[in-house]
Amino acid sequence: MISVSEAIALVLAYSPKLPPQTKTLLDSLGCVTADNIFAQTDIPPFDQSAMDGYAFRFEDWNSQHPLKIAGEIPAGQIASNILPPNFAMRIFTGAAVPPGADTVVMQEKAELQNNGQKALIIRDLELKKGANIRPSGSQIRQGDLALPQGSLITAGAIGYLAMLGISNLSVYPRPRITLMITGNELTSPGEVLPPGKVFECNSFSLTAALRSIHIQPVAVCFAPDDKQQISSQVQTTAPNSDLIILTGGVSVGNYDFVPEALTSCGTKTLFHKVKQKPGKPMYAGVLNNTLIFGLPGNPAAVLTGFYRYILPAIKSMMNLPLPQSTSIYHLADNYPKKTGLSFLLKGKIISRDEVMPLPNQLSYLMDSFAEADCLIELEENKADYQKGDEVTVFPFV
Repeated sequence: MISVSEAIALVLAYSPKLPPQTKTLLDSLGCVTADNIFAQTDIPPFDQSAMDGYAFRFEDWNSQHPLKIAGEIPAGQIASNILPPNFAMRIFTGAAVPPGADTVVMQEKAELQNNGQKALIIRDLELKKGANIRPSGSQIRQGDLALPQGSLITAGAIGYLAMLGISNLSVYPRPRITLMITGNELTSPGEVLPPGKVFECNSFSLTAALRSIHIQPVAVCFAPDDKQQISSQVQTTAPNSDLIILTGGVSVGNYDFVPEALTSCGTKTLFHKVKQKPGKPMYAGVLNNTLIFGLPGNPAAVLTGFYRYILPAIKSMMNLPLPQSTSIYHLADNYPKKTGLSFLLKGKIISRDEVMPLPNQLSYLMDSFAEADCLIELEENKADYQKGDEVTVFPFV
């Protein structure tokens, strides 16, 4: 049996980043750029009006003599000619400023007179040359670095890259993940619950946890407590999976066949049993290039194992920063424990530096996980934590 820190080190050692792939812009959400991305054009690509108003040449402005109106430019069109002296042109937000104009006055600070022909009186005494124009290339110039290699693709990054005209990019991809739920006692939610059965929830919690980081499992499989069937499913799914997560069947009971099934199909064991609570029987191994986790079947132990071990493995594969941990949090209440095991507690961050261990910490209880936003790690060799003690915290997001 190894320590939590030793187990994490092994997991990360066998979670190398995946080779880059070209993805569409939207499919790259949540991924990390594998290359530098450069602007393909100036943005804006032309001098652009920042508002609805009138474009004119600043030197032509004389409060005693109105400017004549030469027409209008809606967004998406350009002026066919240079703006003549002593003329203004009606312009709309986002439209290209006509050649010859260098200033835009907002429509609320201008007045149209109509004495046979339209004439513009400007009422903005604070107006300066160049006002209300977004110069060409004021956001970025063609050839400039837009996003460096290693940037996380967020919704804002996607909008920015779309603005630059970029539709595909090279990123470190999401791993292909298969979920394999084992157990003879499981019934799907929504069905009638037979005697002796329980509703299966691990596929739901794991799928939801993966979706929260923009990953959809490539497959969700179910297997009875049968060595041959578990082994067969692992062999079938491994070639198309970067990571397999099994739940249930990893302890030492008469129907716990997962470790034996994995060994029988050639899986190299990294560890089996960790000095922690919950999830002491946890398993990790490698089959060819596929990383495999065997989690105890109790629902809270499954999610705990996901956040403490599997999430760092996924982030390592995607070249993402590992989940942040911090020791600046202090316990908001006492928590009794003995030495010999690390405790991974469901917690709630309640202030900038304080975290509360939630009630109902047993591995089969999920009500506190519904409220939790972090794991609190209590050290293996420390007993009986007191209110105010410093603890390591792993936020879920």
